[in-house]
Parts: sequence; C-alpha cells; structure tokens
Amino acid sequence: MKRVGVFVCQCGTNIAGAIDTGKVVEAVKSWPDVAYVTDYKYMCSEPGQEVIKKSIGEHQLDRVVVASCSPRMHENTFRKALSGTGVNPYLFEMTNIREQDSWVHAADKEAATQKAIDLIRMSVQKVIKNKPLEPSSIPINKKALVIGGGIAGMQSALDIAEAGFQVTLVEREPTIGGKMAQLDKTFPTLDCSA
Repeated sequence: MKRVGVFVCQCGTNIAGAIDTGKVVEAVKSWPDVAYVTDYKYMCSEPGQEVIKKSIGEHQLDRVVVASCSPRMHENTFRKALSGTGVNPYLFEMTNIREQDSWVHAADKEAATQKAIDLIRMSVQKVIKNKPLEPSSIPINKKALVIGGGIAGMQSALDIAEAGFQVTLVEREPTIGGKMAQLDKTFPTLDCSA
C-alpha cells in the first residue's frame, strides 16, 4: 500500500481567502493511501519545507502531493526539499489550487473548496500510479562529423576544429568545394575559384 502525504498551502490569503483549507484537509484525511495531510500558511517557505521533510520521516511517506500555486513557480523548490528524505523526487505531484481554483472562484468559497478537493484527488491518484525515475548519464565523445564538403561544411569543420574538437569531414565527390569549385569567378572580388 502506498503512503501518500498531502500538503495544502494557504498561501496567505491567496488560497485561504477563497478556499476553506481546513475543510479540504478533513476531506482528504479519509482517502485510502493518504497517510498524512496538513495545511500550512506558506508551504514554499523554509519552515513549510521542513514540515514536509519532518512529516516524511514521522509518517514513512513514500509519495508527496503539494497543493499550492503554479508548478512553474515552485515545483523545483519542492523537489529539492525531497532530496535527502528518501522519497524519489519523481514520486511527487503539485496541484495548482491558486491560479486554477482560488483566483477563478474567489466569489464562491464552497465551489472553490470542492474544486480544490477534486484537484487534489486527481493528483493523489496520479502520484499513486507514478513510477520512480533515476537520472542517467551517458559518456560523450567530443568529436564531430560534418557531412558535405561544400563551403558551409568546410566552414563548419574549421569552426569546430578551432574550438578544439576533433572533426571528420565527409564528402561524396572526389574533391571538396561543392558548387563553389565549379564556378569560374566569384563575387565580389572576381577571384578564380579554381
């Protein structure tokens, strides 16, 4: 059985002004697979991140859902907070209940609260199905292959070589130069291309 922790941010009055976070916490408590749920004034703050870290240890959480603002704003903050806790950072979901809920439904607190519960339910179900990921790396050969020995290919090969990398230039014709080598004279100096 999964052990999901749900952390609801009040975001001052940005979220708590339109959503009854206490009612959200009470609704989420009864869900299967949710081992712990709480709300906090500013979850992205240092003390808020400590609440998450401490709760992971105390309740043996293996997945985390944070219901707060836009992932664009704080997803990396919460992923970093998970480092060192034993929870894979990819077993984390962020639910945007600020922009997608409280700012939209500020006039109807009951509707906003119900929508927050629904959004969090979706994130909990998603995080339950998530698989842990591990970062991988592959070795890099600092070499380049330039295909085509025309003017562009030759210039590219020269630029890469001047940057300090080994270059292999491949041309299908017996000579390099491409169309340029076929011209009698070149503009603007009228030099002979041959």
